[in-house]
Amino acid sequence: MNYIIDAPIQIREGEELNISKLEVFLKDEIKGLLEPVKVKQFPSGFSNLTYQITFNDRKLILRRPPFGTKAKSAHDMGREFNILKALYSIFPYCPRPYVYSEDKSIIGSSFYVMEKLDGIILRKNLPNGLSYTPEQAKNLSRSYLDIQHQLHSIDYKSIGLEDFGKPEGYVKRQVDGWTKRYRKAKTDDAPDFEDIMAWLDKNRPPDCEKPGIIHNDYKLDNVVLDLENPTRIVGVLDWEMATIGDPLMDLGSSLAYWVQKADSNEMQTIRTLPTHLQGFLTRQELVDRYLEKSGLKIDSFDFYLVFGMFRLAGIAQQIYYRYFQGQTKDKRFARLVFAVQILEKEAKKIILNH
Repeated sequence: MNYIIDAPIQIREGEELNISKLEVFLKDEIKGLLEPVKVKQFPSGFSNLTYQITFNDRKLILRRPPFGTKAKSAHDMGREFNILKALYSIFPYCPRPYVYSEDKSIIGSSFYVMEKLDGIILRKNLPNGLSYTPEQAKNLSRSYLDIQHQLHSIDYKSIGLEDFGKPEGYVKRQVDGWTKRYRKAKTDDAPDFEDIMAWLDKNRPPDCEKPGIIHNDYKLDNVVLDLENPTRIVGVLDWEMATIGDPLMDLGSSLAYWVQKADSNEMQTIRTLPTHLQGFLTRQELVDRYLEKSGLKIDSFDFYLVFGMFRLAGIAQQIYYRYFQGQTKDKRFARLVFAVQILEKEAKKIILNH
């Protein structure tokens, strides 16, 4: 296969690890690790930092919080490690977690190490050598949605995750929480979102009758595809925001990333996934499939999609704020404010037609 898959690069300036201390720790904790050790960094992603640690020919993944100021609970490595530990044996898309450490003397922060899942990760455009027929794109869309529903359907109490989140009042807490976070991170060049925040507060639906484990960052570039069959999903990554909550809120957050062919030119400019290609299901088709599989009944999905767009804008604005304040040198963050502006316009369109 001639696909260009995600590859690590040299570590960005200011995000280096203490390799000698890390090597000693990992050799003590994980059997069979042999020299030489190499460390590289994955360039994608805007939140927790991801490194590839290679011992001879064995590849591991290390996750740690970003450098600079961060929300207290947004980068809890222990929490992320624990959900992988609970899910690994029953949800076949989890990478195997190996070890977690809170010892900041090793690399300067808490971190955990897991297995590396080999495969393709889709980004804005398909990698060289890969193409989908409309039927293949449709099948990948269905599989993507079905795996999300499968996660939501797990009996979380039976695997010891009953205290992993509070489903009661989840919708209200999310609206209130993201409202506060957005206002705190707002910069002078960002829209205020006040009309949208007021609409979300006024139109909050009741708590979902079937709460479940929600990934909270489930999107096409957080799934790993089989190298031999790129319509088959073999892994789900980035569990840092997982909790127990409303599955429809999770779906709304996912669909905020799902830019489809009929969307505005402005939305196309902030597209980060190839979901605009012929054959990929529309957002409404995904919603309909989810409702059919779950048995949930709602009058409209507008609230969940508007919330998803607002939440995505909030995430982008928080990251842009770090760049704006000089807390990170990553130049990818400079243009995020334009995405925030476009998401506000799109959310207002949905509200206007509601």
